[in-house]
Amino acid sequence: MSADTSTLAGAPTVFVPIREHTTLRGTLTDTWVITQRNLLRNLRLPQLLVFATIQPVMFLLLFNYVFGGAISGSLPPGIDSYTNFLLPGLLVQIAAFGASQTALGLTEDLSKGVIDRFRALPMSRAAVLTGRTLADLIRNAAVLSLMLTVGFLIGFRWQTSLLGFLGGFAIALLFAFALSWVMATIGLYVRNPEAAQSASFLPIFPLVFASSVFLPTQTMPDWLRVFADNQPITVIANAIRGLMLGPEVLLPGQTVGGEVLAALLWLGGITAIFSVLAVRTYRRAVS
Repeated sequence: MSADTSTLAGAPTVFVPIREHTTLRGTLTDTWVITQRNLLRNLRLPQLLVFATIQPVMFLLLFNYVFGGAISGSLPPGIDSYTNFLLPGLLVQIAAFGASQTALGLTEDLSKGVIDRFRALPMSRAAVLTGRTLADLIRNAAVLSLMLTVGFLIGFRWQTSLLGFLGGFAIALLFAFALSWVMATIGLYVRNPEAAQSASFLPIFPLVFASSVFLPTQTMPDWLRVFADNQPITVIANAIRGLMLGPEVLLPGQTVGGEVLAALLWLGGITAIFSVLAVRTYRRAVS
Protein backbone atom coordinates (compact mmCIF):
# COMPACT_ATOMS: atom_id res chain seq x y z
CA MET A 1 0.00 0.00 0.00
CA SER A 2 1.43 3.34 -1.00
CA ALA A 3 0.63 6.66 0.62
CA ASP A 4 -0.44 9.68 -1.42
CA THR A 5 2.32 12.22 -0.97
CA SER A 6 1.22 14.65 -3.66
CA THR A 7 -0.09 17.09 -1.11
CA LEU A 8 3.22 16.97 0.81
CA ALA A 9 5.57 17.53 -2.11
CA GLY A 10 7.34 20.85 -1.78
CA ALA A 11 5.51 21.74 1.41
CA PRO A 12 7.61 23.67 3.92
CA THR A 13 8.70 21.87 7.07
CA VAL A 14 6.89 23.23 10.11
CA PHE A 15 8.30 22.67 13.57
CA VAL A 16 5.60 22.04 16.14
CA PRO A 17 6.96 22.62 19.65
CA ILE A 18 6.32 19.93 22.22
CA ARG A 19 4.00 21.10 24.96
CA GLU A 20 5.71 20.75 28.33
CA HIS A 21 4.06 19.48 31.49
CA THR A 22 2.67 22.36 33.53
CA THR A 23 0.69 20.54 36.25
CA LEU A 24 2.23 19.99 39.67
CA ARG A 25 1.87 16.22 39.37
CA GLY A 26 3.53 16.17 35.95
CA THR A 27 6.38 18.37 37.15
CA LEU A 28 6.99 16.21 40.23
CA THR A 29 6.96 13.03 38.13
CA ASP A 30 9.40 14.51 35.61
CA THR A 31 11.64 15.73 38.43
CA TRP A 32 11.82 12.28 40.00
CA VAL A 33 12.62 10.67 36.63
CA ILE A 34 15.48 13.12 36.01
CA THR A 35 16.75 12.65 39.58
CA GLN A 36 16.87 8.89 39.09
CA ARG A 37 18.61 9.28 35.75
CA ASN A 38 21.37 11.42 37.28
CA LEU A 39 21.81 9.13 40.28
CA LEU A 40 22.11 6.07 38.04
CA ARG A 41 24.66 7.90 35.92
CA ASN A 42 26.77 8.49 39.04
CA LEU A 43 26.55 4.81 39.95
CA ARG A 44 27.67 3.82 36.47
CA LEU A 45 30.75 6.02 36.83
CA PRO A 46 32.21 4.77 40.13
CA GLN A 47 35.44 6.68 39.59
CA LEU A 48 33.50 9.92 40.09
CA LEU A 49 32.22 8.70 43.45
CA VAL A 50 35.68 7.55 44.51
CA PHE A 51 37.30 10.91 43.81
CA ALA A 52 34.34 12.78 45.32
CA THR A 53 34.80 10.90 48.60
CA ILE A 54 38.59 10.73 48.77
CA GLN A 55 39.13 14.49 48.46
CA PRO A 56 37.00 15.50 51.49
CA VAL A 57 38.62 12.85 53.67
CA MET A 58 42.08 14.05 52.61
CA PHE A 59 41.15 17.65 53.47
CA LEU A 60 39.99 16.56 56.92
CA LEU A 61 43.02 14.45 57.73
CA LEU A 62 45.62 16.83 56.31
CA PHE A 63 44.27 20.01 57.87
CA ASN A 64 43.65 18.28 61.19
CA TYR A 65 47.08 16.70 61.57
CA VAL A 66 49.25 19.20 59.66
CA PHE A 67 47.80 22.49 60.93
CA GLY A 68 46.01 21.39 64.09
CA GLY A 69 48.98 21.86 66.40
CA ALA A 70 49.70 25.39 65.15
CA ILE A 71 46.08 26.57 65.20
CA SER A 72 44.98 25.00 68.50
CA GLY A 73 46.25 28.01 70.47
CA SER A 74 43.97 30.36 68.49
CA LEU A 75 40.73 28.46 69.06
CA PRO A 76 37.77 29.97 70.93
CA PRO A 77 37.60 29.00 74.64
CA GLY A 78 34.60 26.72 74.12
CA ILE A 79 36.42 24.34 71.75
CA ASP A 80 38.74 21.74 73.21
CA SER A 81 40.22 20.38 69.96
CA TYR A 82 40.94 21.55 66.44
CA THR A 83 39.03 18.56 65.10
CA ASN A 84 35.83 19.90 66.67
CA PHE A 85 36.44 23.36 65.20
CA LEU A 86 37.49 22.11 61.77
CA LEU A 87 34.81 19.56 60.92
CA PRO A 88 31.76 21.90 60.91
CA GLY A 89 33.68 24.30 58.68
CA LEU A 90 34.73 21.53 56.32
CA LEU A 91 31.07 20.55 55.91
CA VAL A 92 30.56 23.98 54.34
CA GLN A 93 33.67 23.74 52.19
CA ILE A 94 32.87 20.28 50.83
CA ALA A 95 29.26 21.29 50.20
CA ALA A 96 30.54 24.29 48.21
CA PHE A 97 33.03 22.31 46.14
CA GLY A 98 30.58 19.45 45.66
CA ALA A 99 27.93 21.78 44.27
CA SER A 100 30.27 22.63 41.39
CA GLN A 101 29.43 19.20 39.93
CA THR A 102 26.02 20.63 38.98
CA ALA A 103 27.64 23.01 36.50
CA LEU A 104 29.88 20.30 35.13
CA GLY A 105 27.03 17.80 34.72
CA LEU A 106 24.77 20.29 32.94
CA THR A 107 27.44 21.39 30.49
CA GLU A 108 28.25 17.75 29.70
CA ASP A 109 24.57 17.09 28.97
CA LEU A 110 24.47 20.18 26.75
CA SER A 111 27.61 19.22 24.82
CA LYS A 112 26.45 15.62 24.30
CA GLY A 113 22.97 16.57 23.11
CA VAL A 114 21.14 15.10 26.12
CA ILE A 115 19.37 18.41 26.78
CA ASP A 116 18.16 18.46 23.17
CA ARG A 117 16.57 15.04 23.72
CA PHE A 118 14.84 16.32 26.84
CA ARG A 119 13.60 19.25 24.81
CA ALA A 120 11.86 16.87 22.39
CA LEU A 121 9.89 15.27 25.24
CA PRO A 122 6.64 16.59 26.75
CA MET A 123 8.26 17.28 30.10
CA SER A 124 8.58 20.22 32.45
CA ARG A 125 11.57 22.43 31.72
CA ALA A 126 12.02 23.14 35.44
CA ALA A 127 12.23 19.38 36.12
CA VAL A 128 15.54 19.09 34.27
CA LEU A 129 17.24 21.52 36.64
CA THR A 130 15.41 20.45 39.78
CA GLY A 131 16.19 16.79 39.09
CA ARG A 132 19.84 17.66 38.60
CA THR A 133 20.09 19.65 41.85
CA LEU A 134 18.22 16.97 43.85
CA ALA A 135 20.50 14.22 42.55
CA ASP A 136 23.54 16.31 43.47
CA LEU A 137 22.01 16.96 46.91
CA ILE A 138 21.72 13.21 47.53
CA ARG A 139 25.31 12.70 46.38
CA ASN A 140 26.50 15.51 48.65
CA ALA A 141 24.59 14.01 51.57
CA ALA A 142 26.46 10.73 51.08
CA VAL A 143 29.84 12.50 50.87
CA LEU A 144 29.19 14.64 53.97
CA SER A 145 27.99 11.57 55.90
CA LEU A 146 31.22 9.78 55.07
CA MET A 147 33.27 12.77 56.19
CA LEU A 148 31.36 12.91 59.49
CA THR A 149 32.03 9.21 60.01
CA VAL A 150 35.76 9.75 59.54
CA GLY A 151 35.52 12.78 61.82
CA PHE A 152 34.04 10.68 64.60
CA LEU A 153 36.83 8.13 64.15
CA ILE A 154 39.54 10.78 64.66
CA GLY A 155 37.89 12.40 67.66
CA PHE A 156 35.07 14.75 66.65
CA ARG A 157 32.27 14.98 69.24
CA TRP A 158 29.29 17.31 69.25
CA GLN A 159 28.99 19.39 72.43
CA THR A 160 25.27 20.17 72.37
CA SER A 161 22.67 17.51 71.51
CA LEU A 162 21.78 15.09 68.75
CA LEU A 163 19.11 17.53 67.57
CA GLY A 164 21.67 20.33 67.33
CA PHE A 165 24.06 18.05 65.45
CA LEU A 166 21.36 17.05 62.95
CA GLY A 167 20.34 20.70 62.58
CA GLY A 168 23.89 21.65 61.64
CA PHE A 169 24.05 18.82 59.13
CA ALA A 170 20.74 19.96 57.61
CA ILE A 171 22.07 23.50 57.15
CA ALA A 172 25.12 22.12 55.34
CA LEU A 173 22.83 20.20 52.98
CA LEU A 174 20.65 23.27 52.39
CA PHE A 175 23.79 25.21 51.51
CA ALA A 176 24.80 22.53 48.99
CA PHE A 177 21.32 22.68 47.44
CA ALA A 178 21.31 26.49 47.25
CA LEU A 179 24.76 26.61 45.72
CA SER A 180 23.78 23.99 43.13
CA TRP A 181 21.38 26.54 41.65
CA VAL A 182 24.23 29.05 41.42
CA MET A 183 26.37 26.46 39.66
CA ALA A 184 23.50 25.50 37.34
CA THR A 185 23.25 29.13 36.25
CA ILE A 186 27.00 29.31 35.66
CA GLY A 187 26.98 26.08 33.67
CA LEU A 188 24.13 27.23 31.45
CA TYR A 189 25.94 30.49 30.72
CA VAL A 190 29.34 29.03 29.82
CA ARG A 191 27.97 25.84 28.15
CA ASN A 192 31.40 24.17 28.10
CA PRO A 193 32.60 21.52 30.59
CA GLU A 194 36.17 22.80 30.85
CA ALA A 195 35.07 26.42 31.22
CA ALA A 196 32.37 25.43 33.71
CA GLN A 197 34.88 23.73 35.98
CA SER A 198 37.03 26.86 36.16
CA ALA A 199 34.10 29.28 36.34
CA SER A 200 32.47 27.40 39.22
CA PHE A 201 35.71 27.08 41.20
CA LEU A 202 36.84 30.70 40.83
CA PRO A 203 34.17 32.42 42.99
CA ILE A 204 34.12 29.67 45.64
CA PHE A 205 37.87 29.51 46.29
CA PRO A 206 38.35 33.00 47.84
CA LEU A 207 35.07 32.77 49.77
CA VAL A 208 36.11 29.49 51.41
CA PHE A 209 39.62 30.53 52.39
CA ALA A 210 38.65 34.07 53.47
CA SER A 211 36.20 32.68 56.02
CA SER A 212 36.02 30.93 59.38
CA VAL A 213 36.13 27.47 57.79
CA PHE A 214 39.73 26.68 58.82
CA LEU A 215 40.51 29.17 61.58
CA PRO A 216 38.86 31.92 63.63
CA THR A 217 38.55 35.24 61.83
CA GLN A 218 40.05 37.07 64.82
CA THR A 219 43.51 36.15 63.51
CA MET A 220 42.93 37.94 60.19
CA PRO A 221 43.88 41.56 59.36
CA ASP A 222 41.11 44.03 60.16
CA TRP A 223 40.35 44.85 56.51
CA LEU A 224 39.98 41.15 55.65
CA ARG A 225 38.03 40.31 58.78
CA VAL A 226 35.28 42.79 57.86
CA PHE A 227 34.71 40.86 54.65
CA ALA A 228 35.19 37.41 56.21
CA ASP A 229 32.69 37.98 59.03
CA ASN A 230 29.92 39.14 56.70
CA GLN A 231 30.09 36.72 53.78
CA PRO A 232 27.74 33.72 53.57
CA ILE A 233 30.26 30.91 54.09
CA THR A 234 31.39 32.33 57.45
CA VAL A 235 27.79 32.92 58.53
CA ILE A 236 26.80 29.36 57.61
CA ALA A 237 29.92 27.85 59.23
CA ASN A 238 29.20 29.80 62.42
CA ALA A 239 25.59 28.57 62.44
CA ILE A 240 26.69 24.94 62.09
CA ARG A 241 29.31 25.32 64.83
CA GLY A 242 26.81 26.97 67.14
CA LEU A 243 24.30 24.14 66.64
CA MET A 244 26.88 21.37 67.04
CA LEU A 245 29.21 22.88 69.65
CA GLY A 246 27.17 25.46 71.56
CA PRO A 247 27.07 29.27 71.93
CA GLU A 248 30.44 29.48 73.69
CA VAL A 249 32.26 28.87 70.39
CA LEU A 250 30.80 32.04 68.86
CA LEU A 251 32.16 35.57 69.10
CA PRO A 252 30.91 37.98 71.78
CA GLY A 253 27.53 39.36 70.73
CA GLN A 254 26.70 36.39 68.53
CA THR A 255 23.97 33.92 69.43
CA VAL A 256 23.15 30.53 67.99
CA GLY A 257 19.65 31.65 67.06
CA GLY A 258 20.93 34.79 65.39
CA GLU A 259 23.54 32.93 63.35
CA VAL A 260 21.03 30.26 62.30
CA LEU A 261 18.53 32.92 61.23
CA ALA A 262 21.20 34.77 59.25
CA ALA A 263 22.26 31.51 57.58
CA LEU A 264 18.67 30.65 56.63
CA LEU A 265 18.18 34.12 55.16
CA TRP A 266 21.29 33.69 53.04
CA LEU A 267 20.19 30.22 51.94
CA GLY A 268 16.65 31.33 51.13
CA GLY A 269 17.85 34.35 49.18
CA ILE A 270 20.44 32.41 47.16
CA THR A 271 17.95 29.65 46.31
CA ALA A 272 15.13 32.03 45.39
CA ILE A 273 17.26 34.23 43.14
CA PHE A 274 19.32 31.63 41.35
CA SER A 275 16.59 29.02 40.90
CA VAL A 276 14.54 31.56 38.96
CA LEU A 277 17.61 32.77 37.07
CA ALA A 278 18.68 29.21 36.22
CA VAL A 279 15.23 28.21 34.89
CA ARG A 280 15.03 31.37 32.75
CA THR A 281 18.55 30.77 31.43
CA TYR A 282 17.66 27.15 30.65
CA ARG A 283 14.51 28.15 28.76
CA ARG A 284 16.53 30.57 26.63
CA ALA A 285 19.24 27.96 26.07
CA VAL A 286 16.81 25.36 24.69
CA SER A 287 14.41 27.67 22.87
